[in-house]
Amino acid sequence: MDLKLLLVSILFGVFCFSNAQKEGNECINANAKYCGECIQAGAKCGWCKDPEFLKQGETVSTRCDELQSLIKRGCDDDMIENPRGDQKILENKAVTNRGRGEGKQKSEARLKLKPEEITQIQPQKLSLVLRSGEPQSFDLKFKRAEDYPIDLYYLMDLSYSMKDDLENVKNLGTSLMLEMSKITSDFRIGFGSFVEKTVMPYISTTPAKLLNPCTGDQNCTSPFSYKNVLKLTSDGKKFNTLVGKQHISGNLDSPEGGFDAIMQVAVCGDHIGWRNVTRLLVFSTDAGFHFAGDGKLGGIVLPNDGKCHLENNIYTMSHYYDYPSIAHLVQKLSDNNIQTIFAVTEEFQPVYKELKNLIPKSAVGTLSANSSNVINLIIDAYNSLSSEVILENSKLPEGVTMAYTSHCKNGVVNEGESGRKCSNISIGDQVMFSITVTSKGCPKQGKPETIKIKPLGFTEEVEITLNFICECECNQDGIENSELCHFGNSTYECGACKCNEGRVGRQCECSSNDVATEDMDRTCRKDNGTDICSNNGDCVCGTCECKKRDNPEERYSGQYCECDNFNCDRSGNKLCGGHGHCECRVCVCDPMWTRSACDCSLDNSTCMASNQQLCNGRGTCECGTCKCTDPKFQGPTCETCPTCPGVCTEHKECIQCRAFGTGEKKETCERDCSDFNLIKVKEREKLPQPNDASYPVMHCKERDANDCWFYYTYAVNNNTQKEVHVVDILDCPAGPDIIPIVAGVVAGIVLIGLALLLIWKLLMIIHDRREFAKFEKEKMNAKWDTGENPIYKSAVTTVVNPKYEGK
Repeated sequence: MDLKLLLVSILFGVFCFSNAQKEGNECINANAKYCGECIQAGAKCGWCKDPEFLKQGETVSTRCDELQSLIKRGCDDDMIENPRGDQKILENKAVTNRGRGEGKQKSEARLKLKPEEITQIQPQKLSLVLRSGEPQSFDLKFKRAEDYPIDLYYLMDLSYSMKDDLENVKNLGTSLMLEMSKITSDFRIGFGSFVEKTVMPYISTTPAKLLNPCTGDQNCTSPFSYKNVLKLTSDGKKFNTLVGKQHISGNLDSPEGGFDAIMQVAVCGDHIGWRNVTRLLVFSTDAGFHFAGDGKLGGIVLPNDGKCHLENNIYTMSHYYDYPSIAHLVQKLSDNNIQTIFAVTEEFQPVYKELKNLIPKSAVGTLSANSSNVINLIIDAYNSLSSEVILENSKLPEGVTMAYTSHCKNGVVNEGESGRKCSNISIGDQVMFSITVTSKGCPKQGKPETIKIKPLGFTEEVEITLNFICECECNQDGIENSELCHFGNSTYECGACKCNEGRVGRQCECSSNDVATEDMDRTCRKDNGTDICSNNGDCVCGTCECKKRDNPEERYSGQYCECDNFNCDRSGNKLCGGHGHCECRVCVCDPMWTRSACDCSLDNSTCMASNQQLCNGRGTCECGTCKCTDPKFQGPTCETCPTCPGVCTEHKECIQCRAFGTGEKKETCERDCSDFNLIKVKEREKLPQPNDASYPVMHCKERDANDCWFYYTYAVNNNTQKEVHVVDILDCPAGPDIIPIVAGVVAGIVLIGLALLLIWKLLMIIHDRREFAKFEKEKMNAKWDTGENPIYKSAVTTVVNPKYEGK
């Protein structure tokens, strides 16, 4: 199982590497036949126009390559065609700094500015020169102008369910004018109404119902699709008067024909009176909406044409054209810079919120049952819409892409689709957009194209003229029917022949009908062999044109494509050891390098020892490396002797500090003791033994300041790296056992005391015996005279009883 996973991983890695090479090789893969085709392949591609650039066997397309590769192959900078893109700002009017409430003297001139004189976006016009694959970036500034004019058109559903709402809207004009005067000094308002298509089954077509669609004693006006009641005006009282004359109408089904009305409001600019200012459309209803396809219920199958059909301010083609689709409405609202506010009742909030997500720069507000909150709803929705700027661009030419990055308030940066917009913008705030335009190829034969960028809901826009680089500059110096190209069979341009139709070959010397004849193939076989162009190329006009490799650094060459620059000897996994280049499968070494793989250096400086002797006088220098003749010496210059006396002492301090953190070099250990690899082992038996290693190993035993022994080995391995194996446990002498010592001392004192007493006693006994024996001896030798002491009186007195008779 593991073997299968390994094999899959290897194949996947090879596949990814191959794809990465192909993707990174756009210049080679383009197989360009002339300079213009080359520069369209990518921004990194250049064309060498040097006539002597091509080697034998190389095709014309090998003139097209990445710049560094062309220079490396011998093409001078001034012979490389590499045109670059450019940009030029044609109109750059500064954004308007305009304020209100600064006093009449200061602000009078500003307040009199016409809408077309106010600038909110900069620059306004620029020209870009695009080279395929090379992005061109520019910055676009947007500043929300203060006191910017506003046109507001109130479009109201006048079906019967909106009866109470109409009463509140009748006084909307003057009230809304008063509130909007806090935002702008230039405000206009208009009014329109809608009900439904005037055909069955949307309304009742009986004569009585056509006159009064309401039931009972309700007096209603005849049903209609859309009516433009009041053109945009700055007269709020006129709004109140005309709206006050409106009457409720009626229809049969619940969804209304509001989409027909929105379409007419959007496209009938002259009838509505739209100016090039902020355009707001307030859509007020308490019901859903019909959309494209619903007209079939009334037998209407023609799609909405998106054109104005107002006669006497009434939509006259509702019975002829179907309802518009949502996408159609989005397009027309966007084209006419109209921002929509849906003022709908709570019941239909979910429906219109979904619709809002489909219509850019639109908002949804909750309308009270009788529309009493409509002014606050409009103000809130306007503030929400105007606080966000969203950029959109017109349709791009084929192959052209645009990327946006927004730099909004408080340092917020967005990219991708979010890079088109900034939110929470207040009046007077300024934001920046970085826009990058990139072209791939040359759209429409290089003809200039014009695109436009504008913020949604605003009339201002940026006009960008795109010019495409499709040909090289040297193309202008081309010579048609040049004699340099086989009797004038092509145009000689940019150092190569651009063949006429039907001609092939490097000099267009052959007809395309004769390129594969046996006679021509014979001249492409080396030594009359069987392989055409050594199986590394194609025979074109009797001349080998060598195949290309995925790797642009690898090439076939030679008369028969028998040579290449990638099959030479390698060293260290590098072609020619990295010290030469491959020519026809043979390494051509750089100076001071030799051998077949250029892996032998002729520089002896790397063999010079510290005593300025080659290999310390104990070896020979071969290819910049010392071969030590004395087996005791090692290292790059034969100066290391791991088994010589003094090695253990020399490294003692460094071993202490690195292995145990002690010793005299404890503070400078990292600086002075980093020239060897330290390997710790647990036991002395695990230290390397001389017989086990293929290089000399020195065993060392040293003692530290605490009389502890530590054991290690020192060696220089086969890679000339110093290795030290050390036992990580110190061998320290055991400390004295206090209790036995104290007990012994006490016992010794007691025993010595007893012994002394015994000796004293013995001596006393001996002394006494000697004295007694002496006494006895003297007693026996003494001669005493017998006599009584005259003063002696015997202590014994004898008394005789007189009456004793002795019986």
